[in-house]
Amino acid sequence: MTDLVSELRWRNLIHQTTDDGGLPAWLQAAPRTVYAGFDPTADSLHVGHFIPLLMLRRFQRAGHSPIAVMGGATGMIGDPSGRSEERNLLSVEVLRANVAAIESQVARVLDLNPGPSQARVVNNYDWTHSFGVLEFLRDVGKNFPVGMMLAKDSVKSRLGREDTGLSFTEFSYMLLQAYDFVHLNRAYGCELQVGGSDQWGNITAGIDLARRMHGVQLHGITCPLLLKSDGTKMGKSASGAVWLSAERTSPYQFYQYWINVEDADIGNCLRVLTELPHDEVEALDAARVSDPGARASQRRLAEWLTQLLHGDAGVAAAKKATEIFFGAEIDALSDAELGDIFADVPSRELPRAVLGEGLLAADAFVEAGLAKSKSDARRTIEQGGAYVNNRRVSAPDERLGTGHLASESVMVLRSGKKKYALLRFA
Repeated sequence: MTDLVSELRWRNLIHQTTDDGGLPAWLQAAPRTVYAGFDPTADSLHVGHFIPLLMLRRFQRAGHSPIAVMGGATGMIGDPSGRSEERNLLSVEVLRANVAAIESQVARVLDLNPGPSQARVVNNYDWTHSFGVLEFLRDVGKNFPVGMMLAKDSVKSRLGREDTGLSFTEFSYMLLQAYDFVHLNRAYGCELQVGGSDQWGNITAGIDLARRMHGVQLHGITCPLLLKSDGTKMGKSASGAVWLSAERTSPYQFYQYWINVEDADIGNCLRVLTELPHDEVEALDAARVSDPGARASQRRLAEWLTQLLHGDAGVAAAKKATEIFFGAEIDALSDAELGDIFADVPSRELPRAVLGEGLLAADAFVEAGLAKSKSDARRTIEQGGAYVNNRRVSAPDERLGTGHLASESVMVLRSGKKKYALLRFA
C-alpha cells in the first residue's frame, strides 16, 4: 500500500485526524473501507463537495474501498454545522430524486465496478426509515451523552442565539449521522470517515458511539474547506453555486470558473482538486512566476476537472465555446449553448417575421444597441468592424435572414474586438 497520508499532507488535504501518529502505518497495513457523507439537499453536488468526493477517489486509487453515503434520512433533518438557521425540510420524494441524480455524478468520479477496491453508493434512509423511535432511543440514544452533544461547536453556536436557536430535529442530526458510522462498520467493515473540517464534531461522535455500542475503534480525517486566499468559500459564481451537474452548470461555465481562478488560489487548487504529479504541479508553480500572463496553471486545472466530470466531449465543448467568445466563427450551436457563452451579453428580442424579407445589417446593429444610429452602424460596417456570428459583414445593406442564425433563434453580433450583443427572434 502507498503512503497515502504523506501524499495527502503534500496536497494540504489533512486538517485533523483522530490518530495522527499511527494512521499512516494503519492505512499501509491492509486495505481499509472509508466513507464520506453527502446530503442530497439539491439534485446535484456542487464544488463544495468536491474535496471529500475526490478524497474517496484518492483512497480508492491507493487500494482502499470507498463508500459514498447519500443522506436520504439525515437530509430530511439537516446538518446544523456551519448554519445560522434551520434548513427547509425536504419530502421523501424530492430526496429520492436528488439521490438518484447525485449517484450518477459520483459514478463519474469513483469506480463502481466489482473488484477488490470497489466503490459503493448507499443511502442511509435504507437502514434508518424502519427504525422505531423507542427502539432507536433504547439501543442508540442511551449510548449518546447529551453533555458531549452540547460541547460540539455546531450545537453551542446555535444554542446561544435567541433569534433561531436549535430545534430538537436538528439536535438529533448528530445522533443519526453517528449511527451511520456504526451501521457501516457492521455492514461493510468501514473503519474510517473523511469529511470537511466542519464535520469534525459529527465524525468524532460516530467514533465515540461505535466504541460505546460495540467496543470497536474507528478513525476520522477531516480536510480543509475549499476557501479562497481571502477566507471566502470557493465555488460561487455571479450566477450562484458552481454545480457538478451539466444541467445546472454547463461544461463551458464550469471550465470558465476554473480559468478565472486567481493566481493566489491556483497553487492550492492544483494540489487539492487534481491528481497531477508533484513535478507537474511544481513546474506550473514555477511557470506562474516566470510568465503569469500565460495562465498555464488555470488552463491545466480547468481541463483536468472538466475532463473528470464531463469527459472529452465536455472539454471540447468548453474549449470551442471559449474560442467563440474570442472570435471563432459560430454555427451549429443551440440556444442554450449560446446562452451559456454569452450569459452576460445584452440581448433584444425581435419578431421572427423580420427575417422573412431580411433584416438590414445596419438596422440589426442599431436594434442590438451596438450602434447609436444607422449612420453609425454603416460607418462601423464600412470600416470592417462589424461581425455577425463572428463573420465580418461586407455591406450595410446586406440582408440577414434565417440562414444567419447561429442557433435555433439567436444571432450573435459583434462590434470591434469584444463588444457583443444578441438578437433573439421569436
